[in-house]
Amino acid sequence: MQPYELTLADAARRIRARELSPVELVDSVLDRIGTVDPHVGAYVAVTAEQARAAAREAEREAARGAFRGPLHGVPAGLKDLIDVAGSPTSASSRVREGHRAAADSTVAARLRAAGSVLVGKTHTHEFAYGLTTPQTGNAWDRGRVAGGSSGGSAVAVAAGAATFALGTDTGGSIRVPAALNGVVGLKPTYGLVPRHGVTSLSWSLDHVGPVTRTVEDAALVLGVLAGHDPRDPASLDLPALDHAAHLPEREPDLTGVRVGVPRDYYFDHVDPEVEAAVRRGIAELAALGARLVDVDIPMTRYIQATQWGLMVPEATAYHEDTLRTVPDRYQADVRILLEAGELMGAGDYLRAQRSRTLMREEWARMQEEVDVIAAPSVPMTAVKADQTTVTWADGSAEAVSDAYVRLSAPANITGVPALSVPVGHDTAGMPIGMQLLGRPFGEQALLRVGHAYERTQSARSLAPVA
Repeated sequence: MQPYELTLADAARRIRARELSPVELVDSVLDRIGTVDPHVGAYVAVTAEQARAAAREAEREAARGAFRGPLHGVPAGLKDLIDVAGSPTSASSRVREGHRAAADSTVAARLRAAGSVLVGKTHTHEFAYGLTTPQTGNAWDRGRVAGGSSGGSAVAVAAGAATFALGTDTGGSIRVPAALNGVVGLKPTYGLVPRHGVTSLSWSLDHVGPVTRTVEDAALVLGVLAGHDPRDPASLDLPALDHAAHLPEREPDLTGVRVGVPRDYYFDHVDPEVEAAVRRGIAELAALGARLVDVDIPMTRYIQATQWGLMVPEATAYHEDTLRTVPDRYQADVRILLEAGELMGAGDYLRAQRSRTLMREEWARMQEEVDVIAAPSVPMTAVKADQTTVTWADGSAEAVSDAYVRLSAPANITGVPALSVPVGHDTAGMPIGMQLLGRPFGEQALLRVGHAYERTQSARSLAPVA
């Protein structure tokens, strides 16, 4: 096994045991980037020189026993919305030409303090305003969409071109590409991970979280990212938790855990292969001792209207100046959405806010009966890059972007944590994801259930990129 194939947890254990040096690991990942990125286009920029310098420093620290934690010497990619001092934050857009960040974002600073090594900035759908990331090909089939908007981060992790990566999630932008590329994606509770220094799409819906190969890896990264920062008005001052420490090392056992299975919405207009794989995953949770509880998803008819009613005007407000001064620098699909936001009235936005308040209350009541909810992450696997609509068995058609956001949006509206874990592949070989949704600040329950499921499965291989 090459070092780039290691999970974060395995790499951390080997570095700690002096069986692997940070330099070996970073060199292996950089070599892998050189091999696969010309095929998939996960990276906006690769910071090889700086990464090797940081790896040498991490190795010197390791030699004298000065370990900073499980991320010490571990290479990461950051979505190119996340500021790193002295580096461009392009948001994969010509609007940001010439931009350089004056300081680290909170999450970049925390990764740096934990000893992680930045190997590059990963592509996003322009300004995170889309669900496909067109610059990037799927790690399993580069002729299919990577998912978005954190497509570059998910593809890099799936292809072995990063040991882990960070993404952002406003309507599913961590979980959608994670599901489509067969990796783990975690959207934490709103306010748990600070967003200072991260380019916003929609401030009341934006989250930052990890993309990893395993649930244990996600827990390790979350332990570094979470924590109060007063520079983010939404950041919550809560006690720090070691999320990985709560993952059981013994045989997986979910006795006493109540897993909600939606009767509606999450299994409506879902590809049969996706539904079958997710229901097998749910059956596996039951076999581990979980008690399955049928649940009804509240206010389903208002979900997508509420998501768009919040996101569109907030995004347009953020881009108000550049939309008027350099509109030609935006990609057509993003510019259309931003211009549409100028047509939305204050009443529409306020109705969306009221709907969210009611939805949060209804979800809280529903979640009193369960510890987690299990459902598909997305309704279909990765479509061909030129496909714009999907037709369901009843003859109805849906835009691909609407389909991909439909099952992930509720967690952004309500702010609850959500985790996507791989649960197999369809007959075309494309990955399928199962989504676990928890109560606010219920990350430990999500990670426990996801980790238990994962340990019943055979080890996953990296995507077969040329």
